[in-house]
Amino acid sequence: MVFMATQNPKKPPNPVLPPGVGSDDSVVLERRTQRVKPPQMFQVVLLNDDFTPMEFVVHVIQEFFSKDRETATQIMLKIHLEGKGICGVYSRDVAGTKVDQVLAAARGAGHPLQCLSEPVE
Repeated sequence: MVFMATQNPKKPPNPVLPPGVGSDDSVVLERRTQRVKPPQMFQVVLLNDDFTPMEFVVHVIQEFFSKDRETATQIMLKIHLEGKGICGVYSRDVAGTKVDQVLAAARGAGHPLQCLSEPVE
């Protein structure tokens, strides 16, 4: 099968250019480099309470923050002695997910463990 054009192709209309563009005195814009900031990081903080067992806190830190037993125990002791402890620093979305996972695990086990994320300064 052979297809043939029945009409000659038409030229597209000339675009309307702003004054000074396309003529001899054209405008040259200088290129500016954009400075992009890295995303703000958030730290996930566990808060101390008098009811959640220390062993459960160690388990949560190991499970959700991928810490070994010794590091998890050190973080748990810091939480116990100072009232709060940082478990990790992540981007906003990841930190929010970690907080949700910890709170769900604590509620599922019947513990009032509190976890929050706050911006790193």
